[in-house]
Amino acid sequence: MTTDLIHSTALSDDAKTAIAALVVRQRRANGVLMKAINFVGGQVVDTLKMLPAGAWDQIETAARRALEISYDTANRTQGRYSAGEGTHKVIGAISGALGGLGGLPTALAELPVATTVIFRAVQGVAAQYGEDPTSTKTRIECLAVFGSGGPGADDDGVDTSFFGTRIGLTGAAVHGLIGKVAPKFATVLSQKLATQAVPILGAAAGAGTNYAFTDYYVQMAHVHFCLRKLARDHGETAVLDEFHTVLAARDVPVKTA
Repeated sequence: MTTDLIHSTALSDDAKTAIAALVVRQRRANGVLMKAINFVGGQVVDTLKMLPAGAWDQIETAARRALEISYDTANRTQGRYSAGEGTHKVIGAISGALGGLGGLPTALAELPVATTVIFRAVQGVAAQYGEDPTSTKTRIECLAVFGSGGPGADDDGVDTSFFGTRIGLTGAAVHGLIGKVAPKFATVLSQKLATQAVPILGAAAGAGTNYAFTDYYVQMAHVHFCLRKLARDHGETAVLDEFHTVLAARDVPVKTA
Protein backbone atom coordinates (compact mmCIF):
# COMPACT_ATOMS: atom_id res chain seq x y z
CA MET A 1 0.00 0.00 0.00
CA THR A 2 1.54 3.28 -1.08
CA THR A 3 1.17 6.67 0.51
CA ASP A 4 2.91 8.56 -2.32
CA LEU A 5 0.89 11.50 -3.60
CA ILE A 6 1.91 11.59 -7.25
CA HIS A 7 -0.98 11.89 -9.67
CA SER A 8 -2.58 15.14 -10.76
CA THR A 9 -6.00 15.01 -12.42
CA ALA A 10 -9.14 17.13 -12.38
CA LEU A 11 -11.46 16.57 -9.46
CA SER A 12 -14.54 14.51 -10.19
CA ASP A 13 -17.95 15.40 -8.82
CA ASP A 14 -17.66 12.40 -6.49
CA ALA A 15 -14.34 13.70 -5.17
CA LYS A 16 -15.82 17.15 -4.54
CA THR A 17 -18.76 15.56 -2.71
CA ALA A 18 -16.36 13.51 -0.58
CA ILE A 19 -14.35 16.61 0.30
CA ALA A 20 -17.51 18.51 1.29
CA ALA A 21 -18.46 15.57 3.53
CA LEU A 22 -15.04 15.74 5.21
CA VAL A 23 -15.62 19.39 6.12
CA VAL A 24 -18.93 18.42 7.72
CA ARG A 25 -17.18 15.60 9.58
CA GLN A 26 -14.53 17.97 10.90
CA ARG A 27 -17.18 20.36 12.19
CA ARG A 28 -19.15 17.58 13.88
CA ALA A 29 -16.04 16.23 15.60
CA ASN A 30 -16.32 18.99 18.18
CA GLY A 31 -19.62 17.58 19.46
CA VAL A 32 -21.75 18.15 22.53
CA LEU A 33 -19.60 16.05 24.88
CA MET A 34 -16.42 17.78 23.73
CA LYS A 35 -18.02 21.21 24.18
CA ALA A 36 -19.04 20.28 27.73
CA ILE A 37 -15.50 19.14 28.52
CA ASN A 38 -14.08 22.35 27.07
CA PHE A 39 -16.45 24.39 29.26
CA VAL A 40 -15.68 22.52 32.49
CA GLY A 41 -11.99 22.27 31.69
CA GLY A 42 -11.87 25.94 30.79
CA GLN A 43 -13.03 26.95 34.23
CA VAL A 44 -10.23 24.95 35.85
CA VAL A 45 -7.68 26.12 33.30
CA ASP A 46 -8.35 29.69 34.47
CA THR A 47 -7.19 28.54 37.90
CA LEU A 48 -4.22 26.63 36.52
CA LYS A 49 -3.06 29.79 34.73
CA MET A 50 -2.01 31.06 38.13
CA LEU A 51 0.57 28.26 38.39
CA PRO A 52 4.22 29.08 37.69
CA ALA A 53 5.33 29.07 34.06
CA GLY A 54 7.27 25.90 34.78
CA ALA A 55 4.01 24.00 35.22
CA TRP A 56 3.02 24.72 31.62
CA ASP A 57 6.49 23.72 30.47
CA GLN A 58 5.91 20.44 32.28
CA ILE A 59 2.68 19.87 30.35
CA GLU A 60 4.40 20.52 27.02
CA THR A 61 7.25 18.21 27.98
CA ALA A 62 4.70 15.56 28.97
CA ALA A 63 2.93 15.99 25.62
CA ARG A 64 6.19 15.58 23.71
CA ARG A 65 7.13 12.49 25.74
CA ALA A 66 3.65 10.97 25.30
CA LEU A 67 3.87 11.39 21.51
CA GLU A 68 7.34 9.82 21.44
CA ILE A 69 6.20 6.83 23.51
CA SER A 70 3.03 6.33 21.48
CA TYR A 71 4.97 6.53 18.19
CA ASP A 72 7.35 3.79 19.33
CA THR A 73 4.85 1.61 21.22
CA ALA A 74 2.16 1.63 18.53
CA ASN A 75 4.58 0.11 16.02
CA ARG A 76 5.73 -2.66 18.38
CA THR A 77 2.19 -3.73 19.30
CA GLN A 78 0.33 -3.18 16.02
CA GLY A 79 0.41 -6.81 14.92
CA ARG A 80 -0.55 -8.30 18.28
CA TYR A 81 -4.22 -7.42 18.32
CA SER A 82 -6.77 -5.53 16.26
CA ALA A 83 -9.32 -3.34 17.97
CA GLY A 84 -12.08 -1.23 16.46
CA GLU A 85 -12.66 2.47 17.04
CA GLY A 86 -15.29 1.78 19.72
CA THR A 87 -12.92 -0.49 21.63
CA HIS A 88 -10.21 2.15 21.63
CA LYS A 89 -12.69 4.68 23.04
CA VAL A 90 -13.62 2.32 25.88
CA ILE A 91 -9.98 1.51 26.65
CA GLY A 92 -9.25 5.24 26.66
CA ALA A 93 -12.14 5.89 29.04
CA ILE A 94 -10.89 3.23 31.49
CA SER A 95 -7.38 4.67 31.31
CA GLY A 96 -8.72 8.18 31.96
CA ALA A 97 -10.73 7.01 34.95
CA LEU A 98 -7.67 5.42 36.53
CA GLY A 99 -5.57 8.48 35.72
CA GLY A 100 -8.05 10.80 37.41
CA LEU A 101 -8.18 8.93 40.71
CA GLY A 102 -5.17 10.74 42.16
CA GLY A 103 -5.67 14.14 40.58
CA LEU A 104 -3.02 15.93 38.54
CA PRO A 105 -0.01 13.67 39.39
CA THR A 106 -1.71 10.46 38.22
CA ALA A 107 -3.29 12.29 35.28
CA LEU A 108 0.18 13.29 34.07
CA ALA A 109 1.42 9.73 34.56
CA GLU A 110 -1.49 8.40 32.50
CA LEU A 111 -0.81 10.64 29.48
CA PRO A 112 1.43 8.19 27.56
CA VAL A 113 -1.20 5.44 27.91
CA ALA A 114 -4.04 7.66 26.71
CA THR A 115 -1.96 9.02 23.84
CA THR A 116 -0.93 5.53 22.73
CA VAL A 117 -4.57 4.41 22.71
CA ILE A 118 -5.48 7.38 20.53
CA PHE A 119 -2.46 6.77 18.29
CA ARG A 120 -3.48 3.14 17.78
CA ALA A 121 -7.02 4.23 16.90
CA VAL A 122 -5.59 6.68 14.35
CA GLN A 123 -3.45 3.88 12.87
CA GLY A 124 -6.60 1.82 12.42
CA VAL A 125 -8.21 4.66 10.49
CA ALA A 126 -5.13 4.93 8.26
CA ALA A 127 -5.49 1.25 7.38
CA GLN A 128 -9.10 1.84 6.31
CA TYR A 129 -7.83 4.22 3.62
CA GLY A 130 -5.25 1.86 2.18
CA GLU A 131 -2.19 2.84 4.24
CA ASP A 132 0.19 0.41 5.89
CA PRO A 133 -0.30 1.23 9.61
CA THR A 134 3.12 -0.16 10.57
CA SER A 135 5.17 1.78 8.02
CA THR A 136 7.28 4.71 9.15
CA LYS A 137 5.57 6.99 6.62
CA THR A 138 2.11 6.19 7.97
CA ARG A 139 3.19 6.57 11.58
CA ILE A 140 4.54 10.01 10.70
CA GLU A 141 1.15 10.87 9.17
CA CYS A 142 -0.49 9.63 12.39
CA LEU A 143 1.68 12.07 14.33
CA ALA A 144 0.52 14.82 11.96
CA VAL A 145 -3.10 14.14 12.96
CA PHE A 146 -2.27 15.34 16.49
CA GLY A 147 -1.34 18.69 14.94
CA SER A 148 -4.35 19.00 12.65
CA GLY A 149 -6.38 21.17 15.02
CA GLY A 150 -7.61 21.06 18.57
CA PRO A 151 -11.17 20.88 19.89
CA GLY A 152 -12.68 23.96 21.46
CA ALA A 153 -13.42 27.55 20.66
CA ASP A 154 -9.79 28.66 21.03
CA ASP A 155 -8.66 26.39 18.20
CA ASP A 156 -11.67 25.95 15.95
CA GLY A 157 -9.77 25.81 12.69
CA VAL A 158 -8.11 23.12 10.62
CA ASP A 159 -4.33 23.02 10.34
CA THR A 160 -3.30 21.48 7.01
CA SER A 161 0.32 22.58 7.25
CA PHE A 162 1.35 19.03 8.21
CA PHE A 163 -0.55 17.41 5.34
CA GLY A 164 1.77 15.57 2.99
CA THR A 165 4.77 16.94 4.90
CA ARG A 166 7.95 15.94 3.13
CA ILE A 167 10.26 14.99 5.97
CA GLY A 168 12.92 12.36 6.13
CA LEU A 169 12.35 9.01 7.77
CA THR A 170 15.21 9.40 10.23
CA GLY A 171 14.80 9.53 13.98
CA ALA A 172 15.93 13.16 14.01
CA ALA A 173 13.25 14.10 11.46
CA VAL A 174 10.55 12.35 13.49
CA HIS A 175 11.63 14.13 16.67
CA GLY A 176 11.56 17.40 14.74
CA LEU A 177 7.95 16.78 13.72
CA ILE A 178 7.04 15.84 17.30
CA GLY A 179 8.60 19.12 18.41
CA LYS A 180 6.25 21.02 16.08
CA VAL A 181 3.14 19.01 17.00
CA ALA A 182 3.72 18.86 20.78
CA PRO A 183 2.81 22.50 21.63
CA LYS A 184 -0.57 22.18 19.89
CA PHE A 185 -1.21 18.81 21.53
CA ALA A 186 -0.16 20.25 24.92
CA THR A 187 -2.85 22.92 24.59
CA VAL A 188 -5.44 20.19 24.10
CA LEU A 189 -4.01 18.18 27.00
CA SER A 190 -4.30 21.16 29.34
CA GLN A 191 -8.09 20.78 29.05
CA LYS A 192 -7.85 17.07 29.84
CA LEU A 193 -5.56 17.64 32.82
CA ALA A 194 -7.76 20.45 34.10
CA THR A 195 -10.81 18.18 34.24
CA GLN A 196 -8.78 15.50 36.07
CA ALA A 197 -7.16 17.88 38.56
CA VAL A 198 -9.50 17.03 41.46
CA PRO A 199 -8.77 13.57 42.96
CA ILE A 200 -11.59 10.98 42.79
CA LEU A 201 -13.93 13.38 40.97
CA GLY A 202 -11.27 13.52 38.28
CA ALA A 203 -11.83 9.82 37.59
CA ALA A 204 -15.25 10.42 36.07
CA ALA A 205 -13.97 13.48 34.23
CA GLY A 206 -10.96 11.52 32.97
CA ALA A 207 -13.13 8.75 31.57
CA GLY A 208 -15.37 11.18 29.70
CA THR A 209 -12.47 13.30 28.51
CA ASN A 210 -10.49 10.37 27.13
CA TYR A 211 -13.55 8.97 25.38
CA ALA A 212 -14.26 12.34 23.78
CA PHE A 213 -10.64 13.02 22.83
CA THR A 214 -10.25 9.57 21.26
CA ASP A 215 -13.41 10.15 19.23
CA TYR A 216 -12.21 13.62 18.21
CA TYR A 217 -8.83 12.45 16.91
CA VAL A 218 -10.43 9.45 15.19
CA GLN A 219 -12.70 11.84 13.28
CA MET A 220 -9.75 14.07 12.40
CA ALA A 221 -7.87 10.97 11.25
CA HIS A 222 -10.74 10.13 8.87
CA VAL A 223 -10.44 13.64 7.43
CA HIS A 224 -6.65 13.43 7.15
CA PHE A 225 -6.38 9.98 5.58
CA CYS A 226 -9.37 10.38 3.29
CA LEU A 227 -7.75 13.56 1.95
CA ARG A 228 -4.56 11.56 1.37
CA LYS A 229 -6.48 8.87 -0.49
CA LEU A 230 -8.15 11.49 -2.69
CA ALA A 231 -4.77 13.16 -3.24
CA ARG A 232 -3.30 9.90 -4.53
CA ASP A 233 -6.00 9.85 -7.22
CA HIS A 234 -6.34 13.54 -8.06
CA GLY A 235 -3.20 15.30 -6.84
CA GLU A 236 -2.43 16.99 -3.55
CA THR A 237 -2.78 20.57 -4.82
CA ALA A 238 -6.21 20.05 -6.40
CA VAL A 239 -7.57 18.25 -3.34
CA LEU A 240 -6.27 20.75 -0.78
CA ASP A 241 -7.40 23.71 -2.87
CA GLU A 242 -10.93 22.30 -2.97
CA PHE A 243 -10.81 21.47 0.75
CA HIS A 244 -9.73 25.01 1.60
CA THR A 245 -12.41 26.46 -0.68
CA VAL A 246 -15.17 24.51 1.08
CA LEU A 247 -13.76 25.40 4.51
CA ALA A 248 -13.74 29.08 3.59
CA ALA A 249 -17.32 28.84 2.34
CA ARG A 250 -18.30 27.39 5.74
CA ASP A 251 -16.35 30.12 7.61
CA VAL A 252 -13.91 27.60 9.08
CA PRO A 253 -10.46 29.09 9.83
CA VAL A 254 -7.62 27.39 7.95
CA LYS A 255 -3.94 27.26 8.87
CA THR A 256 -1.62 26.26 6.05
CA ALA A 257 1.80 27.24 7.33
